[in-house]
Amino acid sequence: MGFYHVSRIGVIRGFYSLLAALVERWRPKTHTFVLPVGEVTVTLEDVAHIFGLPIDGEPMSGWINNSSDFLQSQSIAIFGRKPEVSSSSKSYIKLGSVRRIRDAEPLDTESIRRKVRYSIFYLLGSTLFTDKSTAYAHAKYLPLLRDFERIHTYSWESACLAHLYRALCRASRYDTKEMDDPLNLLFVWAWERMPCIAPILRQTLPPAEIPVAMRWSYSERTTAWLLKTAARFRQDIDYIEEVNI
Repeated sequence: MGFYHVSRIGVIRGFYSLLAALVERWRPKTHTFVLPVGEVTVTLEDVAHIFGLPIDGEPMSGWINNSSDFLQSQSIAIFGRKPEVSSSSKSYIKLGSVRRIRDAEPLDTESIRRKVRYSIFYLLGSTLFTDKSTAYAHAKYLPLLRDFERIHTYSWESACLAHLYRALCRASRYDTKEMDDPLNLLFVWAWERMPCIAPILRQTLPPAEIPVAMRWSYSERTTAWLLKTAARFRQDIDYIEEVNI
């Protein structure tokens, strides 16, 4: 199952300077980055290689209910207990509590299913569909976990890519100061395609096996790279002569 691969990917923290330089190149009308060598973008194939998720699957669709009754009833049906929610929005479940409960689950048959659901829900909020804080996940994903046998049949990859596109379009607005998106996906894609902005030389990394994000998860960033400004990243991008395909 693709989620097994994603669960082994470490969280790549956001780097504002690099993010700013990339967002400036994003064009909402075409959903592409405009570079000196032409227009490029993150594709479904990229998501498959970076996260190891399958391309095919059922579309993720449904209606959103922000009521506390919906949240509690879905949580009890799926996890067997009421959730810990955000103090500011009752539609968001605290991921810290999800992780703690997951780790405390025993290993009997039914508990293993709950443990898997907890793990997937945690990944949705911390990696695939992150918000600005990465501390909460929206309750709208709960119904997708209810039928245990169908969880692996959804096209999570397509939804993840659509989430990235939407987040980049929002971030490109002049009045937006923050961005919520799967930064692991965006940064690994940029480092693989544009080595000149990567934190370390690619040849020093393990082989690029799927999921590709694994080899970047725990790589050491040099102090010089961490101190690079948005202006320096812009300059690096301005002098790109080719993009790795």
